[in-house]
This record gives sequence, C-alpha cells and structure tokens, in this order.
Amino acid sequence: QVQLVESGGGLVQPGGSLRLSCAASGIPFSMYAMAWYRQAPGKQREEVAFITSSSSRTNYADSVKGRFTISRDNAKKAVYLQMNSLKAEDTAVYYCNAGMGRFWGQGTQVTVSS
Repeated sequence: QVQLVESGGGLVQPGGSLRLSCAASGIPFSMYAMAWYRQAPGKQREEVAFITSSSSRTNYADSVKGRFTISRDNAKKAVYLQMNSLKAEDTAVYYCNAGMGRFWGQGTQVTVSS
C-alpha cells in the first residue's frame, strides 16, 4: 500500500519560514521523482517544486523561486520543502506527489497571516 504522509504545515506570519516533510512508504522511493503541489481556495492545484530521483535536477514555480527549496533523503524515504520569506499568497494546502502525478498525500495546510 502506497502512503505519502505530509507534515510540518501550520500558521506562520508573513516573512516567516516552515519546513514541510513527506514520508513515503510502499514505493521504491529512490526511483521516483517527487514534487510538491499546492492548492489555494478557489484555485487549481499547481506544482510548486520538483526533484528528480537522484536529486540531480530541481525545478520551481516562478512564484517561489529563491524562497523555497526542495530536497530529499532517499535513505529515509523522505522529501522536504523548505519555505522561507513566506507571503500571504503562499497560503494553501500543500501536497506531496510521487511519480509525476501517480501518487498523492493527503495534504497539509499552510496559512500565512499576521
């Protein structure tokens, strides 16, 4: 059974930081590209960050470049999203994704507000 479990969301003030984690099980994690998506109320789900299986390449949405960093630890079967300089427009449910859309986590809420 495939499981992707996100954690680390919460309420943070503008300019603050959060680190999201996603723990994977039931898949050959080191063979899968991973990504973080987010969905704000009334908006479509969008890809925020992507990382290849070997961490050789990453890609970011223009809206988060320079502020967010995706990383992974294949030994721990985990992927992370470090979010700095958070803005109100970063408020969304953040989802972990494996295999380019194949598997999804349940999501974790990130709220940026003063």
